[in-house]
Amino acid sequence: MKKILLETSFSKIYMIVMIIITLLILGGYFSYAMFTVTKEKENAISIVTGNLTYELKVDGEEENTLTVSANSRKDFIVSLSNPNNRVGRFNFYYEGSLPEGVDIGYIEKEGVNTPPSSTGINLEKVDTTGSSNTYIVRVSNTTESEISIELGVSVGLDYNDLELPENGHLLRKITSTGIVKEVIEDDIMNRLNYEDSEQTFVTGSNPYNYIWYSGKLWRVVSIDTSDNSVKLVTQWNISTVNYDNDSSAFAGSYMESWLNDTTIDGFLYNLREPDKFIKMDSKWNASMVVDGKLPSEEEGGTIVEDTVGLLNVYEYNMTGGSNGYLNNNLYWWTITANNSSTNYIVRYDGSIGTIGVTNCHGIRPVVNLNPNIKIVAGDGSEENPYRLEGDNDNNLEGVKLNTRYSGEYITFGTGENNLYRIVSHETEGLTKITSAEPLKENGNYKSLAFGGNVNYSSTNTIGSFLNGEYINSGTYLTEEQVNMIEDNTTWYLGAVANGQNYKLAKYTDINMTSLTSNTTIAKVGLLRFGELMAGQFVEYVSDTYSWTLTPGDTSYYVRIIFSNGYGADFAPWNPYNIRPSINLKSNVIITGGDGTKENPFAIELG
Repeated sequence: MKKILLETSFSKIYMIVMIIITLLILGGYFSYAMFTVTKEKENAISIVTGNLTYELKVDGEEENTLTVSANSRKDFIVSLSNPNNRVGRFNFYYEGSLPEGVDIGYIEKEGVNTPPSSTGINLEKVDTTGSSNTYIVRVSNTTESEISIELGVSVGLDYNDLELPENGHLLRKITSTGIVKEVIEDDIMNRLNYEDSEQTFVTGSNPYNYIWYSGKLWRVVSIDTSDNSVKLVTQWNISTVNYDNDSSAFAGSYMESWLNDTTIDGFLYNLREPDKFIKMDSKWNASMVVDGKLPSEEEGGTIVEDTVGLLNVYEYNMTGGSNGYLNNNLYWWTITANNSSTNYIVRYDGSIGTIGVTNCHGIRPVVNLNPNIKIVAGDGSEENPYRLEGDNDNNLEGVKLNTRYSGEYITFGTGENNLYRIVSHETEGLTKITSAEPLKENGNYKSLAFGGNVNYSSTNTIGSFLNGEYINSGTYLTEEQVNMIEDNTTWYLGAVANGQNYKLAKYTDINMTSLTSNTTIAKVGLLRFGELMAGQFVEYVSDTYSWTLTPGDTSYYVRIIFSNGYGADFAPWNPYNIRPSINLKSNVIITGGDGTKENPFAIELG
């Protein structure tokens, strides 16, 4: 489709004719070029209005068709050129009506475009070569078939000339800024389910509902219809712990404690300004399932008030269950009790199962964003998640790393082992980090026995490797990076058996009255069972398990974390994978990046 708009009012024609007649009467000689139209190449649009020309390209080709497959979103690079010696007024449009479930719009490409002036796109002359602007045109398609949309351009010398053909529709400008609730509701890729009177759920296999907040990737689950707060759950497991020792109740459990822990090691403590971003008095339906459903508060359901909670099985099913976006192919706890001693979990295949609370599975924390929080950047995709106002830091060059947040990514290490994450600031002034995934060797995860017994040290099998070859060979770290590492870190080796509290990995008792005496000093160590980032893995990889520092049930076992989020005890002489943990010095500073996986912090010694 090639669309041409050449609008000339009757009054203008009348004036031209009168001028010509006058000149002929005066005997003068006058020549001029009337409007001409040319089509220079197939699929190219080139229009001459007097001496006003332009060219439209899609993804670098002289094309105007945008094709998008079913249930997907695609961004097209569309360029519009004005090589003339005058200002041109232009507007993109599409032909016909869009099918239901299809949306189209343009997004100005930062640093390239001049924003449209009132109506249309205003391309100014640049020196003697005119101008060329590049736009991102987005098409979202939730229909069951592939669709193709043909773009046209209306052109004129002023905005009054920018009339569209009879069945042409202007592209709207797509924005991804505003109150979180409104942005989520406006995006057609988020198939909202309004069946519940209390929550509006985001559904679908891959909606555009990713949010980056406080160093972690989250998904929007639902909108609370009573106050417009927005429920988020982490995309990936953050750690792994035993749910409790004998009770499936959320209130008073190890799980509740871990999520709402406000000590230096706790999840809530390490969130960025929770009182600013998060609804601190959220209510969580932790009811036991009765006749296949959760009773409500009015029906005598168990409602727990906490800042951080977990999803219940009803919420998981309402978003699509195993066919929905919350199925991340990992094992993780829900808040829902099956009976007095077992809880529901989501398995790695997305199915729902039950298991005793003394077992350990992955944790996906859930929070409710305050209603007034705004999105200021991003498009909701995994690669470009929405960013929140107040958590979208730029220009961090020179900022100390020890001011940043658990989960943020760092460029550290070499080759295939060059991505790490912040764990916490357990030691004042220092920044504990761990490798984002187990160490690799020639594309495969490296495996190593823990040692001859369950106690980690710089001289046992795995400790000898980490404090020798890992830091000295040049294979895993550069000399500059080794110099950033604190020489002597205390590593806590408290034992945690099935059904015991995660706090015993560091403390003598669950009240945390004193630190365990079972420690070791080393430059490099591993994470403890239950520590932040200890259960983080972005996908299930068969036969992939990572060592922790923590002894298990007896003196014969050490805790390991499966890549699917499950925790268990294994004998120390078995070979398993390695996720090094180190403390970086207090004078390490940021030199670039924003801490996301796509743009990790670059760092150096200050």
